[in-house]
Amino acid sequence: MIGLLSVIVLGFLATLVVGGVDPGGVASGLTPRFDGVDSVLLATGMLGATVMPHAIYLHGALTHDRYERDTERERHALLRSQRVDVVGAMVLAGLVNLAMLIVAAKVLHGDGPAVDTIEGAHAGFADRLGQGAALGFALALLASGFAASSVGTLSGQVVTQGFLHRHVPLVALRLLTLAPALVVLAVGVDPTRALVLSQVVLSFGIPFALVPLLLLSRRRDVMGDLVNRRRTTVVGAVVAAVIIALNVVLIALTVA
Repeated sequence: MIGLLSVIVLGFLATLVVGGVDPGGVASGLTPRFDGVDSVLLATGMLGATVMPHAIYLHGALTHDRYERDTERERHALLRSQRVDVVGAMVLAGLVNLAMLIVAAKVLHGDGPAVDTIEGAHAGFADRLGQGAALGFALALLASGFAASSVGTLSGQVVTQGFLHRHVPLVALRLLTLAPALVVLAVGVDPTRALVLSQVVLSFGIPFALVPLLLLSRRRDVMGDLVNRRRTTVVGAVVAAVIIALNVVLIALTVA
């Protein structure tokens, strides 16, 4: 996984360096604006792609036995480690997403035909930055696909085992959770559209992971000395409310 993440980061950062950066343009582009349902769709998809609610369950399962938790000191050490993991992952994911946006705005827009597909993006990089940049983009995209599929499959295994409370062969669990992605490819769904919509579905799943997490982490009988401070709960509740509102707005705009 570290190898795949390294390929993703290096691929997009290399393309970013080759394409160049306009600081003023970046600042202007990061200013929130409403451009209709498509902008809400992309914002929701980016949120889902960055947070990935199923990764919350997988992270908890993978780090469950990292430390002994018999004493308060050991539990606080585990909390510090979890903070480093989560903050590092979110910062890295945010930087990669930002790099992709900057590259797309700098290289794939302006003069010439509009680029709105993965194939078109690859061709655009080749035409405007050369074959090396196109290869870096392709490798980063391939690595991100492998990484996302691995995380999704392992998360499905963890969640399924947790809900069923019974032993199921790992191969069967992994095939079951990988099947939807293979079906999408087999039936010929447009990969670019499928990519965006799959991330939107992930965004819809965030409240189902975040709200229970907030409710449990604010309870002293569950958390002991590691219970959330009031301001942490308030900030988390505000974030959850914003995410839920974004999802509701997207549904309303889509129906309208």
